[in-house]
Amino acid sequence: MSDFDHMGIVIDWVDACRTGDLATLLDLYADDAEVDCTCADTRRYRGRRELAAYWGPRLGAYVSAGFGLEDIAPLRDGVELEYSVAGALRIRATFHFRPDGKIHSTQCEPARQTAHAGCVC
Repeated sequence: MSDFDHMGIVIDWVDACRTGDLATLLDLYADDAEVDCTCADTRRYRGRRELAAYWGPRLGAYVSAGFGLEDIAPLRDGVELEYSVAGALRIRATFHFRPDGKIHSTQCEPARQTAHAGCVC
């Protein structure tokens, strides 16, 4: 069992997304972390360089369009987050952690969408 506040780490992740702070966002991940995204197609990103290539363009879009926290809940082995972009595009992300508190993996997928919305995660 970890002594780290996983919900707090995800809130820090949300704050980094809201402000477009790529360096802080990447620092929340372990060096060998993975992001599995099934929003547009299925793709896995591994390691800091691939995560930077994945998140860099998205953060700019999030800041300009608006990024909202919709729901957050602890899981037995992680945290589930639902967030929105531009007030309508909804994404569900599940986070899993290393014992040192770093994010080991994130899986994202489209969540329930409002009319006329797609996914840009």
